[in-house]
Amino acid sequence: MRRIRLSLWRPGLECSDFSDLGPDMFRFSKSILFASALLALPAAAYAAQCGNTSAGWNAWKGAFAAEAKAAGIKQRGLQALANAKYSTSTIAADRNQKGVKYSLDRFIKIRLGSINGFASQAKKRKNANAGFYASLEQKYGVPAGILLAIHGMETGFGRNMGNTPVVDSILTVAYDCRRSSFFIPHALAALSMVDRGMLAPGQRGAAHGELGHTQFLPGNALKYGQDATGDGRVDFYNFADAMASTANFLRAKGWKAGQPYGQGTANFRVLNEWNAATVYQQAIALAAAKIDS
Repeated sequence: MRRIRLSLWRPGLECSDFSDLGPDMFRFSKSILFASALLALPAAAYAAQCGNTSAGWNAWKGAFAAEAKAAGIKQRGLQALANAKYSTSTIAADRNQKGVKYSLDRFIKIRLGSINGFASQAKKRKNANAGFYASLEQKYGVPAGILLAIHGMETGFGRNMGNTPVVDSILTVAYDCRRSSFFIPHALAALSMVDRGMLAPGQRGAAHGELGHTQFLPGNALKYGQDATGDGRVDFYNFADAMASTANFLRAKGWKAGQPYGQGTANFRVLNEWNAATVYQQAIALAAAKIDS
């Protein structure tokens, strides 16, 4: 999914990967197929009536529950749906989005402070966990600088992962008529994540359902999630799982190991799959170069 987010607060296992999954191969491959199917469904596949106020929320949840059950959502996910509350903070954030365009220098100042200062923080984190980042680059081909730049820009290295219940927020934007067809598959994915123990029903994230250290939407989390800790569960609020999943997303989108990632390169174009704002991509590449220098 591509995102344009310039506000001041916010991805795939391939068939060749299955040999590395051992006894968990079948479970994870089912997750990928399920997520891919959800994200590919047309809007016409859903009959629950959207709304622009909270007035139709409970009626929509009732109709959507039948669709969720038909889509394979089980008891825990259905219970999370039944308990979900209409998120007024999500609607407020959605209605107040502004298409502000910043110059690169202005974006860096607002979002990072400075490239050098941001990179210095990230480099300390890289040096403190060098073996882990090296293992990710060996497996996925994505260097530490890129992952750290994304981690820092998305959540301040995990300090601010959002304060809105994910189930509430993603169901609210799925119900809301403005972009219902886009968010419904992600809402079903979030309920599936609850079923699978990947997401606690009350877990908090960003205003539009983005979750974890690098702010995945649920459909992408379900599709590209990686169990880096080996505990049999993908947890985007776990640092290792989130970093591996981010690297996996970029690889799945075409990242080439050992190749440059500055503006104009093929790897730079892959960053467009993460966030469609050019200044965001430029800031990632510039910061990553400093971190990896």
